[in-house]
Amino acid sequence: MPLLRKNSLWQEQNRRLSDESVEAMTAAGIFRMRTPARYGGYESDAHTMVDVGIELGRGDGACAFDVAAWWITSWNVGLFPDEVQDEVFADPDTRICGTLALNGTGVARPGGIVVNGQWAFNSGAAHSRYKLLSTLMIPAEGEPEPVMAVVPMKSLRLIDDWEVSALSGTGSVSAVAEDLFVPMTHVMRIAAFTAGEYGSKLNVELPMFRAPLVGAVAASTAGKMIGMARAASELFYDRINRRPVANTSYERQVDAPITHLQAADAALKIDEAEGHARRIATMVDEKGLTGQEWTLQERAFARAVGGRVPQLTAEAVDLLAGGLGASSIYLKDPVQRIRRDVRAVTLHALHLPSTTLELYGRVLCGLEPNTFFV
Repeated sequence: MPLLRKNSLWQEQNRRLSDESVEAMTAAGIFRMRTPARYGGYESDAHTMVDVGIELGRGDGACAFDVAAWWITSWNVGLFPDEVQDEVFADPDTRICGTLALNGTGVARPGGIVVNGQWAFNSGAAHSRYKLLSTLMIPAEGEPEPVMAVVPMKSLRLIDDWEVSALSGTGSVSAVAEDLFVPMTHVMRIAAFTAGEYGSKLNVELPMFRAPLVGAVAASTAGKMIGMARAASELFYDRINRRPVANTSYERQVDAPITHLQAADAALKIDEAEGHARRIATMVDEKGLTGQEWTLQERAFARAVGGRVPQLTAEAVDLLAGGLGASSIYLKDPVQRIRRDVRAVTLHALHLPSTTLELYGRVLCGLEPNTFFV
């Protein structure tokens, strides 16, 4: 964690993770956590991911964000045919960037599809060997349908367009495919993913893969937010005993009643966020071990957790950062970076609180979901 914190400012300024941070996380086995054991992976359970995600988030938000994305895509590749996994996981520490956003087209050709398109938000692209992309497959006959495909990063053109106000260190540049042939072995229908119809024969009984995509995503992403909020909390408590409240008689911030209210409110929000994260982790782990089916309401709850945890932690960080005064806006101060990063996560398509709450509410009210991602 100290090394990740040390590199945070460099990563923000250079708009990518540092090689040193990635090497340290590789040595710690972080990238093997969602790799099948037969390739040297750990097949880590959801609670372990929450634990590790919290510590990564305490260290640096960009590192934690990229790792969560890599965990999700590694899990996704574990659902592809086993021969595809043999290729991708030949290096058990391999990293796969990607997004679920549908873009471009894949026109059917003998033995595969020819893909053209551009995809934004490829977090960790600079340190990834493969990309998972989503596109619209155009068959020779019949209706187009959404698919996912695994392609080598070297077959794509990267665009250095990651000029953003938050999560700069994630290096989430755009990637372009130009007349890229993808064999059908490396293509899967998104409808098959959501229906639990996977290409792998060897992973189908492994507990790690007995979860819908929404459960795997929620378990992979929740810890990073709690960790970032804890980092802000540590900075808050470190300073309140030695800074005054400007233009008041309080020589120590810790003596001001407003500080007590900020501390309590933020602590409860962080605790509530972790409670949601632990509940979804337990659901993922227990159902993975028993093979019990997920109900539609449980799937919608997983999506809701994906929005609620960022919402609560962002509110907590707002309270803590707001209590630390104007000096905390200097770029060298990690508080302002944490505040920007957690707020940016709440804008992510998978984490947007309004969207995830609406979906959960629809299902609770007995209506059909208004998205395929559930």
